[in-house]
Amino acid sequence: MMVRKSASKATAPRKPNLREAILCAAEELFATNGFNAVSVRDIAQAAGANPGSVTYHFKTKDGLLLEIYRRHCGPMNRRRSELLAAAMRVRDLQDRLEAIVRAYVLPAFSSGSDLAGGGARFTRLRAVMSAEGNEVARRIIAQTFDDTSHAFIDAIHESLPHIPRNEIVWRSHFLLGALYYSLVTPERVSRLSRGGADGADAGNAIEQLVHATVASLQAPALDQPEALRRRSAVSAKN
Repeated sequence: MMVRKSASKATAPRKPNLREAILCAAEELFATNGFNAVSVRDIAQAAGANPGSVTYHFKTKDGLLLEIYRRHCGPMNRRRSELLAAAMRVRDLQDRLEAIVRAYVLPAFSSGSDLAGGGARFTRLRAVMSAEGNEVARRIIAQTFDDTSHAFIDAIHESLPHIPRNEIVWRSHFLLGALYYSLVTPERVSRLSRGGADGADAGNAIEQLVHATVASLQAPALDQPEALRRRSAVSAKN
């Protein structure tokens, strides 16, 4: 009897892909509620697991968030680096700048799933993590993106050496915000254009974002004469 009982226990069905279920549940909860408001118990319940399974696979909630970023951003950063290397071989500075911006934007749209940096859910999670200001999330974001971001900022500065690097940092920061918003709320474009534009058209979204960003990057620096004249005119009106 004891042998049969042991054999029965050994062959008891296990839930398949439990680790993946935990990752998906955590990603959805973090994207909806933020990092601080979600507990390990919440994640386990949503995944149909027990809290011990979460700690077994990921040690801590911090480790779970790090793994979510790694699974998405590793492939995306590698693709961005490949495209950036190709962009830097373009001789014409205008064409090179457009290629650099496209190298940054394209991988975020390139996956129809929630893997490899694509998908609205992970983009929403990134936006929530950035806005929440959690120290754990800040550290993971820096660890995941800073090297790639510096490479793009330096490449843009090389193409626009007359623009101070600090201003390029600001403008690339605005690009990131536009990228988040374009991916998370495409229906707003469709609504405000009264159906004239399809916000879900990824190809058009990429080109619109690249075109607007290039124009922004090429704007005069704030300490250049043209920009100073414009600021003075605005101040005079006020």
